[in-house]
Amino acid sequence: MTPQAAQSESLRTIQWRDLVPLTRWESAWELSLSLPWLFASLACYARAERSALWLLPAAACTFFFFLTGLRQSHNAQHYALGIGRRAQDVVLLTLSVLMMMSMHAVQVTHLIHHRHCLAEGDVEAAHAKEPWWRVLLCGPLFPVRLVLAAMRHGSPAKRRWIAAELSLMAAWLFVVFFVLHVPALKWHVAAVMTGESFTAFFAVWTVHHGCDEEHTVARTQRGWMKNLVSYSMFYHLEHHLFPAVPTSHLPKLARRLDLAIPNFSERQVW
Repeated sequence: MTPQAAQSESLRTIQWRDLVPLTRWESAWELSLSLPWLFASLACYARAERSALWLLPAAACTFFFFLTGLRQSHNAQHYALGIGRRAQDVVLLTLSVLMMMSMHAVQVTHLIHHRHCLAEGDVEAAHAKEPWWRVLLCGPLFPVRLVLAAMRHGSPAKRRWIAAELSLMAAWLFVVFFVLHVPALKWHVAAVMTGESFTAFFAVWTVHHGCDEEHTVARTQRGWMKNLVSYSMFYHLEHHLFPAVPTSHLPKLARRLDLAIPNFSERQVW
């Protein structure tokens, strides 16, 4: 039996369905993850009017807001937040405005990514096999490419969600920069739009570089500190193998995989 066949056989023995449901408290926790970072970043940006030194902690808070927002969006894209599907669509709509990116567009391209990971037609991971510096250079175009691809491939219902999100984002931009005149909000919008330019590198390249569609499609991460800081977002191979499992349960899934498959975590993010 080849190593790939042996691994496939071992994967069939993994118990994972018990990890899919979230308790009410787990769902509430997931839904609240980004809020403290959002409020903290806005508070720091407000203080930056008096001292530019506050921009440093503000940027750090925005980074973690962006990271936790990606986790929430990622779970909602798979309808894995433990609440109704329509409620999760509303979560994606809300995060679209807060993070300045259509999250239903990301959902469309992300599900294509799961079906055709690293193969032709995988728009999300199109740059995964390129050098890191080229991914960073192409980063600002990445959100545009995702939206255009989602409008081509999405269902009529998804396209309506995307159109609504883009309209709300445009309206929010206008209100922030021409109506409210609140510097903290301007800093926030500028920061998250900058963050979207790095998504191709941090959310895609880091977890897929050096991988291929026929063997190992993604990387993973071990070490409690690294996964604590990254909010468990780098259990990416586990996610690709069992996408219905919510992020909060991926550490338990990883332990089961490590027991069943030798060298499962050989390719790590860093």
